[in-house]
Amino acid sequence: MVSACSTTYPNKNPINQRFPDVVGTSLDDQTMNIPQDLPQEKVLLLLGYVQDSQFDIDRWLIGLDMTQTQVAAFELPTIQGMFPRMFQTQIDNGMRRGIPKELWGGVITIYADGDQIQQFTGNQNPNNARVILLNENREIIYFYDRGFAVAALNEVRNLL
Repeated sequence: MVSACSTTYPNKNPINQRFPDVVGTSLDDQTMNIPQDLPQEKVLLLLGYVQDSQFDIDRWLIGLDMTQTQVAAFELPTIQGMFPRMFQTQIDNGMRRGIPKELWGGVITIYADGDQIQQFTGNQNPNNARVILLNENREIIYFYDRGFAVAALNEVRNLL
């Protein structure tokens, strides 16, 4: 991912709001309408706005695995601006080199709608992942943007 955001938006807490309708492409080249194409159950979204947020996302994924948390989790690299879209293929290929092929379907890059999502949650402190738990109605029932924390993981687990 590109290491800087084009526009900085103040952080917001979107609890009880519906996740915006956006389009992304999984690393296995499937076009996804989010949240419509996600499983019809509670879903955890791990949004990354810059390359360094992958460290935070990885900690969340390890925590979910180590606690055997049963939830469909999707990584959403969310990149704003025209410049990154011009290099979408190179950015996605870079991610493919670092992610096992069997996990590519769970990584959905959002380019055209990246600005919309970053404005929706805010993108200050972009290294922190935005962790969003959606309920079956696609409403946000949990939001966290302060880095990985065991207490935050436990809050997600309690909501599941």
